[in-house]
Amino acid sequence: MPGEHIEIGRDADIRLDANPFLHRKLLRIAAKDGLWFVANIGTRMTLSVVDGSGRVQARLLPGARIPVVFERTSIHFSAGERHYEVKIHAVSPVYMDLPAGSGAPFEAPGREATHISLTPAQRLLLLALCESVLLRGENGLGDIPTSARAAERLGWTVTAFNRKLDNVCEKLDRVGVEGLRGGARSYATNRRARLVDYAVRNRLVSEEELYLLDIDPEAGIDDRTLPARR
Repeated sequence: MPGEHIEIGRDADIRLDANPFLHRKLLRIAAKDGLWFVANIGTRMTLSVVDGSGRVQARLLPGARIPVVFERTSIHFSAGERHYEVKIHAVSPVYMDLPAGSGAPFEAPGREATHISLTPAQRLLLLALCESVLLRGENGLGDIPTSARAAERLGWTVTAFNRKLDNVCEKLDRVGVEGLRGGARSYATNRRARLVDYAVRNRLVSEEELYLLDIDPEAGIDDRTLPARR
């Protein structure tokens, strides 16, 4: 009904959790002119909005809103070292979700390129960072590890991990992915969160590939012999 709305955040109609990095009120879902809209009512965080097929994607800046026109819509965002996903189901959608194999994904204005070639080591790095999010199932959130934790998971030194992380971020930055540049110490968490968000939304890595993390790093497997992507 017109005027109806619900707010989502740390202290809102729907409370996600007590994460101090999360806005008290971040999302507002409201009815207007016969449509439901999702609005970013936060002041700092950018939201990623994806249709149910993963083929229509857009970024929602603070103060912006977007209509809910698909049967299924997911909203992704990170706060501190935690990643969140809010799912919306429309009973009477304007458009049905695009079926798999229906062609190239639609790219909303300002959207980044999605065809990224990764080396095996870069893929492992993304898997280590995204593991918790990929395994979250229907819970809609996952922890983003520190560089030290991710390096330990891979059997790498922190120095080696950070060097490869820089390489991945530079590669994505060159093709237009925003939010991965900067050198301030306080920027490290935001950069990892942005990288995880982008990698998961654009399916650069998948849950089916997590077995690669359990390959013994002492077994002599390196960039040349890592199993091909399945």
